[in-house]
Amino acid sequence: MEKYNKRMGDFRITENAAIAENYSLLKLIPVEGLLSDSAIRPGQFVQVVTPNNATYLRRPISICYIDNDANEMWLLIRKAGDGTRALCDQPNGATINMIYSLGNGFDLSEAGSSPLLIGGGVGVAPLLNLGAELNRQGIKPTFLLGARSAKDVLLAEEFAKYGDVHVSTEDGSAGEKGLVTTNTILNSEFTHIYCCGPMPMMKAIAKIAREKSTPCEVSLENVMACGVGACLCCVEKTTAGNVCVCKEGPVFNIDQLLW
Repeated sequence: MEKYNKRMGDFRITENAAIAENYSLLKLIPVEGLLSDSAIRPGQFVQVVTPNNATYLRRPISICYIDNDANEMWLLIRKAGDGTRALCDQPNGATINMIYSLGNGFDLSEAGSSPLLIGGGVGVAPLLNLGAELNRQGIKPTFLLGARSAKDVLLAEEFAKYGDVHVSTEDGSAGEKGLVTTNTILNSEFTHIYCCGPMPMMKAIAKIAREKSTPCEVSLENVMACGVGACLCCVEKTTAGNVCVCKEGPVFNIDQLLW
């Protein structure tokens, strides 16, 4: 399979749901064609044109979930600036243009029988499609979701369809009190760890994984502009030298990273 199978196309919003403060879940269908023809892999992302020229550049958004039966793509978006706010404010029926699907995705062949998927904040987004795909392959993953409080826990009911869900909240209003890096589920043994979220969280999880000799992949969220490796905006230092996260990532095995 080629690393890239990118396309550009218009998508129509079938549902725009505010699922938490400053978070929206957009469900979209392509105006033309079938998503199943695109070989979209868990961990890949899209580059979205922001409505009404809210920003000059496209915005990178992780693919949250693919429903091939409904020909539907989900995007979980946090209102962080003018571009993402404009996307979250779009009504049902609106059309947006995207380049999809970009990046390398997670390596499912290394999952083993009991993988742990860890997400913090909007970093939970790519883990839903990953969990669903693992489930289709007969693997029941464990999820660990982190948030500031109970009202900020994202898509827990959706994750529960595919595996056991554990939660950490900073104020203790849901699950265990504290950061995901102190959740007691980390005392258990897992065959592989997949992680996405704030950089300090991913670095801490990588440290734990190394101490336990557990293979671990992280999805980086470096600032991106072009999404195809041309602008050099998202460069990350790795064991192989400087690479573009949008093209060589966003998913990396922690053994590749200079953390």
